[in-house]
Parts: sequence; C-alpha cells; structure tokens
Amino acid sequence: MEDLIEQLRVAGSVFAEDEARLLAESASSPGELEGMLRRRLAGEPIQQILGWAEFCGLRIQVEPGVFVPRPRSEFLVKRAIRLGSKGCTVLDLCCGTGALGVATTVGLGGADLHATDIDPAAVRCAMTNVTGVGGRVYQGDLFDPLPRALKGRIDLLLVNAPYVPAAELPLMPREARLHEETITLDGGDDGLDVQRRAIPEAALWLAPGGQLLVETSDLQAESTMRLMKGTGLSPSLATSAEWGATVIIGRIDR
Repeated sequence: MEDLIEQLRVAGSVFAEDEARLLAESASSPGELEGMLRRRLAGEPIQQILGWAEFCGLRIQVEPGVFVPRPRSEFLVKRAIRLGSKGCTVLDLCCGTGALGVATTVGLGGADLHATDIDPAAVRCAMTNVTGVGGRVYQGDLFDPLPRALKGRIDLLLVNAPYVPAAELPLMPREARLHEETITLDGGDDGLDVQRRAIPEAALWLAPGGQLLVETSDLQAESTMRLMKGTGLSPSLATSAEWGATVIIGRIDR
C-alpha cells in the first residue's frame, strides 16, 4: 500500500492515500490492481477507472469517456431540492451520467425525472443511473428528443451544459482534456454557445412557476442572466465560495 501511495503521489495525485485505498478495494487481483494503477498514472480519472463517482452521497456510474460529475455541481442540486417538491417533474438537460437529475430526485423523495444528452456514450451510462430512480433518458440535441407532452410541464429544469470557452480547453486539467469528450466541455468562443440555444427554448418547456437552474462561471454569470431576461425569465444569482460554484436561477411567472 505504501508503494501504491508513493507512485500516485509522484504522479501528482493530491489524494494519493484515498485513491490507493479505493483502487485496492476495487481490484479483485494483483494483476487487476496493476492495470488500474497504470491507467491512473496515465492520467485517466479515477472515477472512470472505478466505474463510479460519489455525488451527493450517491454512487453514480461513470463509464470511460463520459463527463465526470464535479463536486461543485452538488450546489445546483441543493438549490433545486430547496425549490422543488416531491413528485414534481424534473428535466436534466445535457445530463452526462444523469447525476444532477438522480441526486435531485433522491433529495426530493421522488420525482418524474427525464434526461437528455446528445452523446451516445453518456446516454448509455445515464440509463443505468436514471432508470434506477424510475426516470427516462432520451438521446438527442437538447429538447429535440423529448415527448411533446412534456412541454409546459417541467417544474425543475437543470442545465450543466458545456461552458468552457474554446480557447481555454488546452488549459484544462489533463484528466478532462484527454479522457472526456470535447463536446462535453466546449462552450464555443465565450462558453455560452449551448446556453444561447437552450435558455430561450427552456421557457417553452417550463410549467407555471417552474425554475430553470443553469451552472455557469462567475465570469459568465451576467451574460447568462441577460440571456434569461431576454426570454422573459426572472433570473437570480446563487453562488457558493465553499463549492466554488455559480448557478443562475430563472423563474417563469405565468
């Protein structure tokens, strides 16, 4: 174990002890452990190696290449739970693993959960997580694959769309650059390309009094709020220094 910890530490892991323990517990043989260690030393996210990520106290299945849920997104989930109610209709847009929708559903004590993603690998991964809480997953671009019957019925719309400016992608941690699909990270020139498409249409899918929650960066917050105002939503800013998170909440009043 000490040798395992040292190898991880030399490779740059700031949580070497925890990672060594997780790898050792997950491996069924010394050979499997060696293979998992090689993958980690090569920079693959430990969540993809283990096959799961801890998120809001839950184990969320994560497959190779799929966007790993970030701890800061737990802040969005906490806000969503405060705004929602048991049994409400939840949509996790650009869902990745489906972590946001699943954690919100569990936190509410149950919900009518729907999730979409354009990436086939993400949809396959999300199927396991989302169907585990009785939800449904659809493959396609933003709202396109959703049943039309959901229009005007969504109470909580969760959006963690790609928001990294294209020029900043090379500056991202190696784990993300090499082991997550670019489509899950790239938000275009200013990071707002997907938001520009999603936010205007969101208003059409929200129920009266429905809430749109969008994770963004502190530098993009004002722009995200302007996008919401331009579509008739009433936006408010929620930030957390603890989580390093910024969420814009848009309410539809009709």
